[in-house]
Amino acid sequence: MVSMAGLNFPVHAIRQQTVSALNILIQLERLTGGRRKIVTIAEITGMEGEAILMQDIFRYRQTGVGPDGHAVGHFEVCGVRPMIAERFEWEGRPLPKTFFQHRVLPSHAEREAQKGARHGR
Repeated sequence: MVSMAGLNFPVHAIRQQTVSALNILIQLERLTGGRRKIVTIAEITGMEGEAILMQDIFRYRQTGVGPDGHAVGHFEVCGVRPMIAERFEWEGRPLPKTFFQHRVLPSHAEREAQKGARHGR
């Protein structure tokens, strides 16, 4: 976008500006069946040479296609405690140490079923 605006900044400078301005990237993708879904939440950790370094925090794993033709899958925690978690602690909002442990997250339907079971439905 910077280049399209007619600004003649070196690519390295644009990448450095990006790294200094952003902490978290959220990637959306159109999956099988046409629905858009968040597929990755990643943290920018710095630069190495010309490359921007990132680490995935959460990601979506497509496991198949449902009878309606739409992608099915699950979200998972990647098992990496992001550097930005310290910022939450400094601001008085610490996250549990287990929050970033590798695990599969339950779907919305699974959470609703668990709520129903707890309430005797």
